[in-house]
Amino acid sequence: MDESFKPSRRAFLRGSAAAAAGSMAGAAAASGPDPLITELQDWASYTGVGVDETPYGMPIGFESHVVRRNVEWLTASPISSINFTPIHALEGTITPQGCAFERHHSGAIELAKPDYRLMINGLVDQPLVFTYDDLERFPRENHVYFCECAANTGMEWAGAQLNGVQFTHGMIHNMEYTGVPLRTLLKEAGADMNPDKWVYVEGADASSNGRSIPMEKALDDVLVAFKANGEALRMEHGYPVRLVVPGWEGNMWVKWLRRIEVTDMAVESREETSKYTDVLEDGTARKWTWEMDAKSVITSPSPQMPINHGKGPLVISGLAWSGHGKITRVDVSKDGGITWETARLGKQGDTKALTRFYLDMDWDGAPMLLQSRAMDDTGYVQPTKEQLREQRGENSVYHNNCIQTWYVNAEGIAENVEVS
Repeated sequence: MDESFKPSRRAFLRGSAAAAAGSMAGAAAASGPDPLITELQDWASYTGVGVDETPYGMPIGFESHVVRRNVEWLTASPISSINFTPIHALEGTITPQGCAFERHHSGAIELAKPDYRLMINGLVDQPLVFTYDDLERFPRENHVYFCECAANTGMEWAGAQLNGVQFTHGMIHNMEYTGVPLRTLLKEAGADMNPDKWVYVEGADASSNGRSIPMEKALDDVLVAFKANGEALRMEHGYPVRLVVPGWEGNMWVKWLRRIEVTDMAVESREETSKYTDVLEDGTARKWTWEMDAKSVITSPSPQMPINHGKGPLVISGLAWSGHGKITRVDVSKDGGITWETARLGKQGDTKALTRFYLDMDWDGAPMLLQSRAMDDTGYVQPTKEQLREQRGENSVYHNNCIQTWYVNAEGIAENVEVS
């Protein structure tokens, strides 16, 4: 791991030894000939790379720092672990597949299309088995959705821990998925689709990750997906077929999907009993907390994106999302939540997708306590850490959608701090 991006444990603000180089904001005033303009440069002195040099295009070397990263001390093994999307270094809302976070329970597997099978059984008129080619013959849909791990921001319950938005909020991606609505395949098998029924979905990897989904959700917007961002799924994202469960926690987006069983009741699998439940202050656990509540975070400035240009025009940028619907408003605070300004929202697409927001300002060099607060079309308002703790204590790992705070000092360096 690049040491400059390695996160460290911390509970409160620590002074940074680094200082950002300040310069005049905006276009530099001409003070003499600029050799990058007036002199012939190497890149214009010879022919470049031919069209077949890289049959599958890769990012240019200058952007080699924009990669997924893990935190080695979070898990015992990378086989059952997580890495993080570099959301600090991305723009817009669509996550490139090569940057989208990974979460595995027994490692990513190689499963070829000719070997792929999907079985639908249980309370159906006719159990069916589909090949990959069978799935591609059904009418398909395209939708942009975010996928967020339920443990995203989970380390921050007890205080500021990880110094970088990639590590505090990077268990998320936002991609355009192509697939067949699950309801289409259930109808094909003659499934019992009464609202009191459930479907149990299971993956083909060694962990046999499985989750129960209420029939109402299964018939609503769940996709059996085989493409993302216009191309085949990556191996680490479930190639050749995965489930997409819009707005619900990522563990339910079963990868390498192999079986869908229609049942009378929830199966109560490991991943929905001992895991992916929210332990409250009194030791009891909230179950069936599927939806990801409204959440936002400022991606720039942030610990991995300091202000390098000094005083003057500054664009504060971030991401907001809600598993309940669309983001309708994002407010930004520069003083730790005392006062708020309404941000400008970028172009919005599908419901249950990421929304980009911006606040344009002139920075005078004064320190800031940056926060963002999201609201969705149900009227839900993103809570503070204190509000979450009052409801759930500090025992939980999952579903932490608290307001995040970055302290930006006079040199433009940002740090994760605790402001409840």
